[in-house]
Order: sequence, then structure tokens, then C-alpha cells
Amino acid sequence: MQETVKVSLREQIEAFRQQHVGTLSPEQIQKRRAAREQMLQSTTDGESLKVGDSAPDFTLPDAYGKPVTLATLLAKGPVVLTFYRGQWCPFCNLTLRAYQAILPEIEAHKGTLVAISPQLPDYTSATVQEGELTYPVLSDVGNKVARQYTQIWHMPEAERSEELRKYYGDESWELPAPGTFVIGQDGIVKLAYVDAVYTRRLEPAAVLEALRQLS
Repeated sequence: MQETVKVSLREQIEAFRQQHVGTLSPEQIQKRRAAREQMLQSTTDGESLKVGDSAPDFTLPDAYGKPVTLATLLAKGPVVLTFYRGQWCPFCNLTLRAYQAILPEIEAHKGTLVAISPQLPDYTSATVQEGELTYPVLSDVGNKVARQYTQIWHMPEAERSEELRKYYGDESWELPAPGTFVIGQDGIVKLAYVDAVYTRRLEPAAVLEALRQLS
């Protein structure tokens, strides 16, 4: 199967950013920047997994309430695991859809793609439906699994709202640092990507290259 990625994820995100920034006042832009810097400084708990680390096993519910276990997936092939902040995050939605676009190539390498966020199950279900996602999307309420893989950020007070609280069902205001990991069948991390700037995401082409090296 020929592997092609027509438009890079970086280009998609940058196009959205430019369009969105054009709708904001200078004051709003400055406020967003200040909030982002505050969130980065609040990074928190633990370190992200690195290449060569063992991937902790887990079981989480998917959008339909079915439990999904990492060990079961690894018995079939490598796993691409991506952590995202929530349905409200446009950069996350772009990433989830970009990975959906390469799902046939991932599966051609016997891989399984899985996305995880701390959202409540109802919002995970909405993410799947609105994004037309056909791979497992799991709810990690309380970031219990995320803490074992990536860093946890505390959302600045200026960014908090009742609307956002509804997504998570608590007032911890904790978000996973978006990250993507490719895990081999031996349970070892083969590729690890976590960026402190949440608009930077791992390119789909890099995921495919990591899987190609495992084939």
C-alpha cells in the first residue's frame, strides 16, 4: 500500500491559527499568550515516557463503554497511543482527524491507533461522532493513565469556565500534555513525542515511519 500524507498536520494547524488569530483583538491575543505561558510554568507532575521505557498497561472504557486493554492490543501488533486535551480543543480535533486519515496505513503495519483524554464518556462519544473516528477513543477520567505517560498541566484561572468543567466532571483543572507514543509488541516505547507547546503535534508521517521500522 502506498503511503501518502497530502497536507502536513503542521500546515493544517498553522492555517487554523492564522484564521483564528485574525478574529481576535490585540488584547485577546496577549491574554491568550499570557495564559499559555502560565500553564507551561505550571507543568506539574512527573516526566513523560521516553524511547526505551516500558509502557504501563491500562484498561479504559471506549466511547461505547467497552473496556480496552493495552496488553490485548499489543498481542495483535504495535500500538499508536495519542493523548489529547478534549473535544473543545481545535488543535486536538485536527490531530485526531489527521491520524484518522492514515488509519489504513497504520493497520497495514498491523498497528492499532488509540486516543485518550480525561473527558467524561459522553464527550468522548461526541468526539468520535463529530470527528467520524473509527479507532478506539478512550476516557481517562482523572488522568490516571496520562500521568504514567505524559506531563500534566494545570489550567490557568483565566482559562477556566463552567463549560470546560462539564467536560471533565471535576474541578482539578488538569490537562494532559498532548503527546503521541508508538509502542512495540514487546511493550517498549519506540517513539515518544511530547511538546510543551500544545499547538505542536507529531506529524502522521512520523507515526508511519516508526511503524515501518517495526515491520
